[in-house]
Amino acid sequence: MINENIQNMRKSLGLSHEDLAEKVHVSRQTVAKWESGDSVPDINQCNVLAEIFDISLDELANYQDVHRTKGVPPKGKYIFGTVTVGERGQIVIPAKARRIFDIKPGDDLILLGDINQGLALQKADVFLMMADMIRNKEGK
Repeated sequence: MINENIQNMRKSLGLSHEDLAEKVHVSRQTVAKWESGDSVPDINQCNVLAEIFDISLDELANYQDVHRTKGVPPKGKYIFGTVTVGERGQIVIPAKARRIFDIKPGDDLILLGDINQGLALQKADVFLMMADMIRNKEGK
């Protein structure tokens, strides 16, 4: 898994083995061994790689490209998978998304829509706080 993530991220940044090796202060052969799965980077090298790729250590080590998106998304960006809309329009938000965004049973969400960009969910309290900030700024 980590070997594929290193290779995909290196390629997505347009870096050669040598380019990445230079940034991590290892040999080109070391990078090639990481990508082939013959060896793995140590924790310090993983930290440097995560910084270069702008991803978390967890994503570097554990990201599985089950959606065939060709690489780990940048920090703070997620692909949670698909959801199915029920007969009455209900959806189930994946557990990982609920955990990351601290969504709990009983929370109010606002559904926003843009005909060109699609739908988005936002916690109602955060949305209303932002709306108040904008309103207060305009009133001054």
